Order: sequence, then structure tokens, then C-alpha cells
Amino acid sequence: MRRMSMYVGALALAGAMVTGTVTPAAWAATTQASAARTTWLNPGQTLKAGDSVRSSDGSYVLHQQEDGNLVLYRGRTPLWSSQTGDSPGAFAAMQSDGNLVVYLGRKALWASNTGDAPGSRLAVQDDGNLVIYDGRTPVWNRHATISVLAPGYSLKPGQYVRSRNGDYQLVQQEDGNLVLYRASRPLWSSRTGGRPGAFTQMQKDGNLVVYVGTTPLWSSKTGKNPGARLEVQDDGNTVIYDGRTPLWSTKTD
Repeated sequence: MRRMSMYVGALALAGAMVTGTVTPAAWAATTQASAARTTWLNPGQTLKAGDSVRSSDGSYVLHQQEDGNLVLYRGRTPLWSSQTGDSPGAFAAMQSDGNLVVYLGRKALWASNTGDAPGSRLAVQDDGNLVIYDGRTPVWNRHATISVLAPGYSLKPGQYVRSRNGDYQLVQQEDGNLVLYRASRPLWSSRTGGRPGAFTQMQKDGNLVVYVGTTPLWSSKTGKNPGARLEVQDDGNTVIYDGRTPLWSTKTD
């Protein structure tokens, strides 16, 4: 593990975002503290540009790149990133409130949205997973985004956004379908199955679009609302908001 410096002061959360590759049913199996040996990023520690944390077996490296992107590698293969490139000087902080945040100065570029779990720490596991644990309880892993899909962020096949209470998951399936689940029960879908490799993007213009390559398969038809975001709510409804104004929803509350 390269140099890790202590983070002094409490910076406020100002953003939340993406990533992953696992279905809701596999959540527990991929986030058990006893399932794999780990290396930890503890509360108050940071990764500055060029710093990294390596799994205990050396197979996986979480690296804070000079360009601002926080990336998990296996060898030279990137497995996950905070999508915060083009931000030289950014650093990652494992905050004492339980939130993992990538900052540029005092501006939050990405966050795990786990700031309600004080004392949590980040594990770089020998199985290739990144997990934030509150004690022995997993509250985030690299396969999931908590609550919000922010403008400019995407869901690749297998990635999902889950509600804060964990009851609902919006999953970009491997077959191309975007599906909202409660446990294993589907509540809504984009009806884009049969198109492996499709992905979903929350565009900066406010439109949520399922693409295969550059071909749109489905959209929320909410363009012309720059800055709009997608939220998977604790009541089961998934809503696109422009500020506090709802533009579209799955109508599943």
C-alpha cells in the first residue's frame, strides 16, 4: 500500500454516483466480510494523486490517478472507476461519517452516499470487490450506486442503482433490459431485452436513455432539462427530477 494521508476537517457531501456488475440476488454473496481477505482504507485516510491501496494478495489495486479518476485495476485491466477523470489534483477521502468521496479542492466529484454510517471503512478484497463496511454490515460495493444516478453517469451491463433502504434496485441487465426490482420481483422495465451489451445513461440534457452502441432503444423523453437526475426512492418509485420538479417516473410507489 502506498502513502495514505490523514484527512483533516469535515467537508460536505455535494454529489453521488455510480458503478458495478452484480444482480441484487448476488448482493449478499459479494459483500461478506469473511468471504475474502482484505486491505482497508480506514476513516480519516485519503488517497492523493498517485496513491493506491492493493489487495492483500496483490491482485487488485485501487489507484487515485493523476487525472482525478479513482480506478480499481486487476493488472492493467480497469474494473471500476469513479468516472472523475479530467480533474487533475483530485483525491479520495474515506470520511469519518462513512462516506467515500472524491474531491477536487472542496468540491465533491463523486461519493458513495454512505454518510449515515459513521466509522465505516473501505475494503479492497482479494475477490476483486470494493466494499464499504459498517462493522460487518456492507453498506456499499462497487457494483451499486446508492439512490442517485447523476447527470453524465451510466449503468453498464450488470450495474444497478439501489434505494437507500435497500428494498429496490434498478438493474441494467446483461440482456439489455433496464428493470426495477423489489427483491426478485420485477416492477417496471424498459422492454429492451434481447440486446446484450446495452447500457443506460443519465444524460446531461436530462434524458435517461438505453443505448446499444450509439443506437437509442428507449428514453424517458425528458431532454432539455440539463442537470436533471434519476432517483430510486425508498417508496419504490424511480423518478427523474429537475431540482425538486418531477419530470418522469416509473409510477411504482
